[in-house]
Amino acid sequence: MGLSGAAEAVILGWGWRKRLVALIAGASGALALPPLDLWPLVVVPMTIAVWLIDGAVGTSAWRRFRAAFAVGWWWGFGFFLAGLWWLGAAFLVEADKFAWAMPLGVVALPAFLALFPACAFGLARLAWPRGAGRILVLAAMLGISEWLRGHVLTGFPWNLYGMMLAGEIHLAQAASLVGLYGLTLFAVAIGAAPAVLGTARTPAGRNLPLLLAAVALAGLFAFGYWRLPSAPSPLVAGVKLRLMQPNLPQDAKFNGNNGAAILERYLELSDRATSPTTSGLQSVTHLIWPESAFPFLLGRTPGALSRIGAVLPPDVTLITGAARAGETLPGESRPPIYNAIQVVNDEGVIVASYDKVHLVPFGEYLPPFLETLIRRVGLSEFVSIPGGFASGSARMPLAIKGLPTAAPLICYEAVFPGDVAARGPRAGFFLNLTNDGWFGQTSGPYQHFAQARLRSIEEGLPLVRVANTGISAVVDPYGRTVASLPLGVEGMLDSSLPRSGPVTLYARAGDIAFAGLLLLFLAFSRFRARN
Repeated sequence: MGLSGAAEAVILGWGWRKRLVALIAGASGALALPPLDLWPLVVVPMTIAVWLIDGAVGTSAWRRFRAAFAVGWWWGFGFFLAGLWWLGAAFLVEADKFAWAMPLGVVALPAFLALFPACAFGLARLAWPRGAGRILVLAAMLGISEWLRGHVLTGFPWNLYGMMLAGEIHLAQAASLVGLYGLTLFAVAIGAAPAVLGTARTPAGRNLPLLLAAVALAGLFAFGYWRLPSAPSPLVAGVKLRLMQPNLPQDAKFNGNNGAAILERYLELSDRATSPTTSGLQSVTHLIWPESAFPFLLGRTPGALSRIGAVLPPDVTLITGAARAGETLPGESRPPIYNAIQVVNDEGVIVASYDKVHLVPFGEYLPPFLETLIRRVGLSEFVSIPGGFASGSARMPLAIKGLPTAAPLICYEAVFPGDVAARGPRAGFFLNLTNDGWFGQTSGPYQHFAQARLRSIEEGLPLVRVANTGISAVVDPYGRTVASLPLGVEGMLDSSLPRSGPVTLYARAGDIAFAGLLLLFLAFSRFRARN
């Protein structure tokens, strides 16, 4: 069967056969995401998406919208099911409490997220032109739906379609201009262009869209090669980082009864020599531990702080994730607990803190409008904090002795394009502490790291990322990994800190460039070939 036959089969398909095609086509998009990063496969889901909408027919606009909405939902459900299946691992960490609810994360969340591409398919069908212009309409509508997915109900911009191209370092450089949402427009348009091979009636109808897609792809590569310097990024003088990845299981072993043993394990691992030429902590300036490193409140455990101060050499600073207790408010029985980054000096004194602002719904807190219902069915947030974490007031810079100003990002905060820069003057680097131990040896941690890395490209800032189970890494402002520890490995990583790069267009303008591209796509879609 040639492409014309495949297009005809998809367009004329009906019932469960068409739904199955849409489901499989959407799921194939996950192959272009980390850890496989088979970016050329973006062609499969996007090309079939065009044919699915072509086949969404009806005697009225409403019927055509409904038909396109339906196939779009199945397409989106396949994409999110294949891309987010690893969320089920979190329900097995405390299986006695959460295993029964696994379908809510593995099936219900993808079913909800599929509403966004479903709406995009439906709206695209209402504006569906003949010829190649429909490719740009699809790109625009999916681009809008992805922007909405990243903002509605606090947003969930995980695995935006632009991530299908972001695994290729040269293609990813375009994010410095248009951000991930702009990269999404290119991913959809380039991926969907081959649809004309199965439907165009004239050579011009086939050749022009493919030529434009090839030019766009070549332009992205050319810009990437031009932007990436041939030499390594210059380094911040006098800084020697040590990233400690303990690979601690996220299970019953991580509880208050084991707090002292966990701290000793961290200290022993941190002070190991990493090579014959190093001498433990004497050779570093900054020691960094991952998110939520302790099963206790560090600021209210003076013995732990004293022990840390006793081990840290003079002028060595510890940066660690830790739960932090705030002030008890009038009328409250207990203080708010924050997911924080805390800076500890060589005397065992906490000298700076940052409280996580963008919490994970259902993981760290329950949305207020659903909390009563969720607790009635026996569910709670995953973290073992009564009532969940409280949210920090604002994204603030973190001043750390001997380092440029840090833009702190705790775990999930690193996945939000355009919402990672701290207030005030430009920071010198991103500091991302995370704990992906909830998700084991799955694709989740790879996807998380890839999204954090793309923030470096968007903003032109290096990234220092420390994860409990991996992937821990130092990334330069162009998204190049300077040093890393793989997933599921215990160890330390010694590295210098790259300097920040030039301020990017995206850092200055945010999603304005995406909006301009969006209008350009919609305008050009009207100049369609009628064939």
